[in-house]
Amino acid sequence: MIIKKYQAKTETEAINRAKKELGPGVVIMNVRKLKKKGLFSFLKSQMVEVTVAMEEDGNRAEAPVSRPVAKPLTEPGYKEDPGQFAAATERESLLPDELLKSTMERPSVYREPGVQGGSRIEERLENLQTLLEKQLKPAEEEKIDKEAEKEKDELAAFVQLLYNMMLENEVNEKYANEIIDEIEKNSSANLPIDAVLSNVYQKMILKFGRPMNIQQAKAGPKVVFFIGPTGVGKTTTIAKIASRFRVDEKKNIVLLTADTYRIAAAEQLRTYANILEVPFRVIYSEDDMRQALRDFGAYDYIMVDTAGHSHQNDSQRENMSSLIHCVDGSAEREVFLVLSATTKYKDLVGIADSYRSIADYKLIFTKLDETSTLGNLLNLKLHTGAALSYVTCGQNVPDDIENFNPQKTVKQLLGGKK
Repeated sequence: MIIKKYQAKTETEAINRAKKELGPGVVIMNVRKLKKKGLFSFLKSQMVEVTVAMEEDGNRAEAPVSRPVAKPLTEPGYKEDPGQFAAATERESLLPDELLKSTMERPSVYREPGVQGGSRIEERLENLQTLLEKQLKPAEEEKIDKEAEKEKDELAAFVQLLYNMMLENEVNEKYANEIIDEIEKNSSANLPIDAVLSNVYQKMILKFGRPMNIQQAKAGPKVVFFIGPTGVGKTTTIAKIASRFRVDEKKNIVLLTADTYRIAAAEQLRTYANILEVPFRVIYSEDDMRQALRDFGAYDYIMVDTAGHSHQNDSQRENMSSLIHCVDGSAEREVFLVLSATTKYKDLVGIADSYRSIADYKLIFTKLDETSTLGNLLNLKLHTGAALSYVTCGQNVPDDIENFNPQKTVKQLLGGKK
């Protein structure tokens, strides 16, 4: 008896391969779909495995016709032929005892009148298949359990890898745990690895939310305040954004500075204003701010650079709050907190909490080119709930700035290339 397995993309293709190798008389014992495995299994075609059997005596096309067959006991005219059963018993004794017993206990195959000869290969194969199924069932179940356990271990290892990657990119442990916990709660035990990766990717994008950039006012100028600590690149960031609106969108821009603590800051912004051929003014008080609104009421955007200060300085924080709120009722305003991606998370939290008392703000991160980890972008987003808007990655004006891209950032946080 020959028993072989053939694998192909379809059942028909596998059967044709079997017939080509063993002959047209093969008997199909089992057909099953093979389970796709691997991280990129969704790219692979479904495979089918067909188990076939064939007598080893070479009579593959059809069974021998000369062998006498016992007639059923219920057939009229039945008469036992001892020689006939002796030959059959001699052949059956070559089979395993258990199979022999199974075969002898089964009733003879009834053959319709007019059908001559024919072997008992179908009956033997049927009995053999039953015996094999009984023997292989526990082994197959054990194999399935081991495969399921292996896949479970692989999935756990992969989730641990994602978790470690987030920590390496300085995602705060609290937020990394929240992401993994949410994935585990919403995922089934047999979820493929690529599905887990997709879920983590989508979950992190949703946590970043939709970027919110500067929008033009419905009527009159939009007053845009840029706040933040010293040394984070506020003035350069203002110049980059102003260049975008002025050169690319042909908008009318005004540049103001309230940073009277650093003479270099005012001169730097004045230089950018001259290059862009836009008005520039230094403001010292709330009255100066209101006057600028009256003078430049026909412009599209009034961008205001503010003095950087320690987030622990209460008096400076109160002065800045008064300057920002003095335009309420006169013009639409937006406030952007400018932070460096290189600042430690603990310090970023202190800065963000301090400026929250001044006004609601959106986030701009600078100096992405000076760090290899971007976890603080997600950390501050989740800590403050503020929307991200722009990121900068160099000193070149106006090139080194772009709209915040959640998809690109999440790929980097999960170990993808920049």
